[in-house]
Amino acid sequence: MLEKVDLQRKMGKKEYKSRMDELQPKLAYLQRACKELQIPVMVIFEGFGAAGKGTLINKMIEPLDPRGFAVHATALETREEKMHPFLWRFWTKLPARGRIAIFDRSWYRRVMMDRFDGVTTEEQLEYTYGEIRSFEKELTDDGMVIIKFFAYISQKEQKKRFDKLLSDKKTAWRVSEGDLERNRKYDRYLAINEEMLEKTDADYAPWNILECTDREYAAAKMTELLVTILERAVADKKEELAKKQQEKEATDREAAQSSAVGAADADSRQDLTSSVLAGVDLSCNMDKETYKAELAKWQRKLAKLHNELYKYRIPVVLAFEGWDAGGKGGAIKRLTQALDPRGYVVNPVASPTDEERAHHYLWRFWRNVPKDGHVAIFDRSWYGRVMVERIEGFCSKEEWQRAYREMNEMEEQFSNHGCIVIKFWMHIDKDEQERRFKERQENPAKQWKITDEDWRNRAKWDEYEKAVDEMLIRTSTTHAPWVIVEANSKYYARIKVLRTVVDAIEARLKEIKK
Repeated sequence: MLEKVDLQRKMGKKEYKSRMDELQPKLAYLQRACKELQIPVMVIFEGFGAAGKGTLINKMIEPLDPRGFAVHATALETREEKMHPFLWRFWTKLPARGRIAIFDRSWYRRVMMDRFDGVTTEEQLEYTYGEIRSFEKELTDDGMVIIKFFAYISQKEQKKRFDKLLSDKKTAWRVSEGDLERNRKYDRYLAINEEMLEKTDADYAPWNILECTDREYAAAKMTELLVTILERAVADKKEELAKKQQEKEATDREAAQSSAVGAADADSRQDLTSSVLAGVDLSCNMDKETYKAELAKWQRKLAKLHNELYKYRIPVVLAFEGWDAGGKGGAIKRLTQALDPRGYVVNPVASPTDEERAHHYLWRFWRNVPKDGHVAIFDRSWYGRVMVERIEGFCSKEEWQRAYREMNEMEEQFSNHGCIVIKFWMHIDKDEQERRFKERQENPAKQWKITDEDWRNRAKWDEYEKAVDEMLIRTSTTHAPWVIVEANSKYYARIKVLRTVVDAIEARLKEIKK
């Protein structure tokens, strides 16, 4: 990609001023348009040291409203960042819809500078490219505009700029030994950059090369590209909104015209989908005395293993899903009774807040990923996307259908970092749920647990069952398996959850201690 670039491109100051006087007001307008249309934007600056990324960023933000953007400088990972999955520090910096995030170096550092310096291992490199592509695809599918700039200069020009910086005590600090080493081994670093560009140039997030020998030319080209890309994004968004409105009107007409005969024909069709839940044996039981003995045994084991998790810095993610009144809370309580409260967090997941709705739906879960050695327990999880959001119409069909891939990829990234991921489906039958609902209604101490929404969800049992079956089939993986817990017996269910967690931790420790 870089061998065809003409680094001698230049622009006179008069032409530069004329172009910028035309482009900068457009850029300011487009920032307002993106805010109005709720389009989130990420602009990434990568490239060679001393190529002028800082100057380019300054030129970019010159016409912008400072209330609508944030600039993030990406250095070596901090100790805290190293204790989380690779992309955690970038997920937590995602711009809300209508805002702009600008990155002076980004997630590409791991496959560029860190690779050159030997910080990134070959094993990490192998899966990091996949994680980067997945990250950008998920964001752009959700409406994010990702604009990637690569600032390019020659070895000779870079050396000249380094020498100038080093000659002045006020600027010498900006040149590190690593910068000089990459200049001395320019060809090797160039090859690393070439590979990165080839592996991550995609139609949904393409690279834009900036010839930075002449600063005016680079700034004008960058600004023109920003305007062109954002104009297209604004036009596409307006077209998308108009299309959605037309589709809504058409759907409303069809719904009004639908006949009872058509509905009856649909109901008469045989259901040929796979069913996981239908094969679950809910007769599994455990008496109270056995439960007490088993509970004490497995909690002792878990308490001991929690210390091992911290010692070996193993993070754990436990996600609990299930029918209303399925016993999630009881199972979580018996788990946490055995854990050091300083080493775990229970994350209750409710309807997203306004701030959470302004971001990608996975953003709020990435923010709560545990650091190494800690346990994160999710009382309901990201799987709401393919259950309640799917059935209640809170997201489009396209959105929940692609969510299976997105969630699998997120969990694989957790696993790549060394995280133990286990997902529990607490399964009860319809009769047992009704019995528990009525028990809650009749017990003043438990009435807060039952709401009108619980009864409404129960009325859609069959719809939810089909959605759950598909979810279990499509998202149970070797690195993040679903464990179906036969929960008609609360005692049996709680012990199965404890035993599953203990077994998974012991298996991981066995691998580590080999």
